[in-house]
Amino acid sequence: MSTPEIGKPAPDFEAPATRDKTIRLSDFRGERNVVLYFYPKDNTPGCSQEAQDFRDHWRKFTSRKTVILGVSRDSLASHEKFREKFQLPFDLISDPDEVVCNLYEVIKIKNMYGKKVRGIERSTFLIDMEGILRQEWRKVKVKGHVEEVLEAVKNL
Repeated sequence: MSTPEIGKPAPDFEAPATRDKTIRLSDFRGERNVVLYFYPKDNTPGCSQEAQDFRDHWRKFTSRKTVILGVSRDSLASHEKFREKFQLPFDLISDPDEVVCNLYEVIKIKNMYGKKVRGIERSTFLIDMEGILRQEWRKVKVKGHVEEVLEAVKNL
């Protein structure tokens, strides 16, 4: 498996998402930029805030022909409740088998209350309309992140 590289085609995938969709990254090629953001878990403080920040800026992204997709290992049922609770206008991808997570190398060993656990490292990838990875953010801190991603979209 190759590491995603800036300036190279983003790893393509097909995965189940909210609203009974199957998302294929390649379906957006030629039509939309994609903000693909990975987060650890539905309904946790940081993940809820990040989702709300993307929601609050959603119109600014869509006006720049950019779709937002959130990815975690949670089930579709969990994602549907999360979407509804926070009125998220974008889809969430369920990746319980870590297929998409592994393509983007976001599964890391993390320290949680003194124990080592495998989990998603909060990460965001900006993919242009041609399917090229233009920017990535790893070890994301939620505060100010969405604004930074929006600025990068404006510069595409």
